[in-house]
Amino acid sequence: MTKVDSQLQDNTANNIRLQGIGPTSKRWRDRLIHRLKEQGISHPGVLSIMGHLPRHLFIDEALSHLAYEDTAIPIGFKQTISQPYIVARMTELLLLRAEKLDRVLEIGTGSGYQTTVLSQFVRTVYSVERIEPLYERTAEKLKRYGIRNVKLDLTDGTWGWPEKAPFDGIVVTAAPDEIPIELLSQLSPDAVLIIPVGGQEQMLNVIKRVGEAEEFEREVIEDVNFVPMLTGTTR
Repeated sequence: MTKVDSQLQDNTANNIRLQGIGPTSKRWRDRLIHRLKEQGISHPGVLSIMGHLPRHLFIDEALSHLAYEDTAIPIGFKQTISQPYIVARMTELLLLRAEKLDRVLEIGTGSGYQTTVLSQFVRTVYSVERIEPLYERTAEKLKRYGIRNVKLDLTDGTWGWPEKAPFDGIVVTAAPDEIPIELLSQLSPDAVLIIPVGGQEQMLNVIKRVGEAEEFEREVIEDVNFVPMLTGTTR
């Protein structure tokens, strides 16, 4: 049972919403998990969390019938909630490559879905969002769902969160043309940065800091398609 499950099962109405009906029901979630396994996701913790976490609560109700399809879904402001495979893949890579997971930074809070998935594995998630309405909406949502190990900030994601650095891992949910130096500087020894890089053609990268040295190993994983990483904040 996830932390979200525990909070929402406090009353019957919330429990019905949590469990879902029709295309948001457990049967559809199970179908999604089967599809993720076919695509190569194998980490049992990731599969368990994503099988229980109600993705339909993180999108507009009018689009809830798409919640357990393996597709990105618009959340407004030219942003999307990432497809479940990408969420699972990035989370799995973090769990497999990072030495520890006490402090993880997420760049691009968005709907809060990836944030909540990370919160089930990480002691403290620090997440930054540049679009104020999304930041406010997700802050309220996480508070309502009782997710207490997430700290949010409204800021330019290319800066990271230097005041809270260093981090054991950084997960980026938007694609810069090049890897921001500021993010590399906020990695603790043996920490990893998971980031899509590129313009029209993007590749998911895992960058690992080598011990105490200012040296980094780069692993290119696969083709991906993210919204571009933009600078500044917006209302």
